[in-house]
Amino acid sequence: MTITVIGTGFVGVVSSAVLSSFGNKVYGLDVDQQKIQSLSSGKIPFYEPGLEELVKSSLEKGDLIFTTSYEEAVSSSDVIILAVGTPSAPDGQADLKYVFSALESLAPYLKNGTIVAIKSTVPPGTNAKAEEIIHSLTNVQFFTASLPEFLKEGSAVQDTLHADRVVIGAKDEQAIEILKELHKPISAPAVVMSPESAQMSKYAANAYLATRITFINQIANLCEVNGANILEVIEGIGYDKRIGKHYWYPGLGYGGSCYPKDVKELAAYAKAKSQNGNLMVKIDELNEERIPKLMEKYKNRVGGWAGKTVAVLGLSFKPNTDDMREAPSTKIIPLLIKENAHVKAYDPITIKTAQKIYPDWNIEYKNDVYETIQGSDIVLLLVEWPELISLDIEAIAKSMNPNPVFIDTRNQYSEKREHMKSLGIGYIGVGLI
Repeated sequence: MTITVIGTGFVGVVSSAVLSSFGNKVYGLDVDQQKIQSLSSGKIPFYEPGLEELVKSSLEKGDLIFTTSYEEAVSSSDVIILAVGTPSAPDGQADLKYVFSALESLAPYLKNGTIVAIKSTVPPGTNAKAEEIIHSLTNVQFFTASLPEFLKEGSAVQDTLHADRVVIGAKDEQAIEILKELHKPISAPAVVMSPESAQMSKYAANAYLATRITFINQIANLCEVNGANILEVIEGIGYDKRIGKHYWYPGLGYGGSCYPKDVKELAAYAKAKSQNGNLMVKIDELNEERIPKLMEKYKNRVGGWAGKTVAVLGLSFKPNTDDMREAPSTKIIPLLIKENAHVKAYDPITIKTAQKIYPDWNIEYKNDVYETIQGSDIVLLLVEWPELISLDIEAIAKSMNPNPVFIDTRNQYSEKREHMKSLGIGYIGVGLI
């Protein structure tokens, strides 16, 4: 098939690369000339394991073409996939201006029978608006569909190649069969439903996962005042098949490009539908206040931040990505600077991103984790990068200042906390005493 993916952000590039690897001819379309030139040379503007190799392979085979021309990309395509951004509008709901703009631009070049599928995260009902826009600009027959994505940054290529499911939101049987065929190499169940249900599924999935994180953080708070151990609690509830041991992450709350945005948008959407007082409002509120409350508690535990040297380990919002959107570091480092702490920071991938996005941070970046820890009073572990969860405890003890404190916001060293204490390191975890 010939496919056009409009939008060359995270979702768009991953989708283009994977679909072209299946032998399809794929156009990656974007209005950003500089980005298209970079992608055409095989350079990816963000870090994602395995993606650059996949893109370069498809470029060399001629199966993947990046372009700024709607006429070139759209006129021969069987399926057009919209993967443009949907930032939040002032009222909190998704701003669909980029979706609508792309629809207006593609409509004049549609060939008869093309499927226009929206992969961007949009509220239910968007497809009806999309059809109105296209119908106003062309008389050719076309079909619309919803293809929500469920990717995780840091494992997006594998998530796509080995998906749990492919959700297809469409009404026309011919369009459904074509989209099934397109995704057949993935060997995942194709779950067919209405476009509205497909779009709601994306919001529901992210909101539920965000709720699990918020829920276990609330339980962790109770554990810290009643003597319970959050890790033992997770073990205790995990054997219940209705609950499971997976996806319990007590810590600093959820971040990244999806959960915060989607929870806020779902809350705003619910309000717009007269569903006031919905759960999403509270989930968002609890997550927003999570880091400030923890940092105040840590401040009291360490006797204040002023004059202390703090080694911050991990700048991205999660491992295996350089994405800093809603990352804990973006909230914690400014607070430490304001409190007159001397901040040193290390991340295996994200330092250049941090320097570019936050040039005003008055901190000391290091290229080695042990050099970062050397001479520090406090270590703040924020991200569970493999390199950061296998540190030499004795080396840490020898290199830190007297009366050191190790704040483990990911509970990665919980089993070694007694060893740390024996070496004179004060250990602070989440939901642990």
